[in-house]
This record gives sequence, structure tokens and C-alpha cells, in this order.
Amino acid sequence: MKARKKSLYVFIFAGLAIAAALALLVAPWASSSPDGLEKVAEDKGFIEKAEETEPAWNGAPIPDYSVPGIGDSHPALATALAGLAGTIAVFLLAWGLALVLKKKGGEKDTARLSG
Repeated sequence: MKARKKSLYVFIFAGLAIAAALALLVAPWASSSPDGLEKVAEDKGFIEKAEETEPAWNGAPIPDYSVPGIGDSHPALATALAGLAGTIAVFLLAWGLALVLKKKGGEKDTARLSG
């Protein structure tokens, strides 16, 4: 069982390493074209209404995929770092959720066995 658990961790962290590498290497070349929702808003003529208010992502820690303080001088680096931060944040959230769900599942199994 121990070797099986070790190989699972190797698989998980290899996946994280690949995702982090992709975030660092591919994110700077992401398209600056509008996404589907923005394109529809432009085509249907209501993009101006949305632009009247301050975007919600301006209050985000890494607004618009650009690390504050780096974005102006090195936009590609700022985008890569934002992609890396997002990748790690999602990984940590998923890992934490898995731990919580595993504990809840383990408690149910223990209760069922003892009851």
C-alpha cells in the first residue's frame, strides 16, 4: 500500500509541475482578443453599459491577469506569474477540499463499522 500511495503523490505533483510549467510558459501568449461574452456584448451593443461601472476584478489580488508592480514594465512576466499563482491557488483549494471530503467520508465509514 505504501508504494501505491507514493506513486499517487508522484502523479499528483508531476501534474502540478506540468500545470505550473504551462502557466508560466503559455500564459504570456494568451490572446488579448475579447472572450465570447465580451464579443457578444460588443456585437449586441451593450458593452458600453458594462463599462460604465468599475469592473469587479479590479479589487482582485491579481486583477486582469497582471501582477501589480510588474505589469507595466514586464507584461509577459506579470501574466506568467499570475498564471502560476492561479494554478497554485486552485491546486491548494482542490487539495484542501479533498482532505475535508476524505475526513468526512472516513467518519461515515467508521460510524458504519462500529454501529
